[in-house]
Amino acid sequence: MTEVIVNSGVCGFVHNIRGILDGGNIVIDIDSPCEKIQRMAHMEVPIMETFDIKDNYVLVRAQKENCSSNCLVPCAILNVCKIEAGFLARSLVKKAGGLSIEFKDA
Repeated sequence: MTEVIVNSGVCGFVHNIRGILDGGNIVIDIDSPCEKIQRMAHMEVPIMETFDIKDNYVLVRAQKENCSSNCLVPCAILNVCKIEAGFLARSLVKKAGGLSIEFKDA
């Protein structure tokens, strides 16, 4: 199982995302105070629909739920999927420690 925490400082929400490989899908569960993300709280993401931006299962679901284009949760879900599917090494993500966006002169 892979678990990540997303601190969305701009909107003020913290989201806990968990994923586990189940056959050809990644089962995603999300704890979130955001109503839009709550509607995505349980998904079975087909591995083969996570590679491209176009026709990407997670991005299509985020669009369906009217997520903001700057929402970090879809990206985090895709990272969980890549880790669970073995396309992103656990050792690499442990070494990196996380992803961030810093606003310098906003």
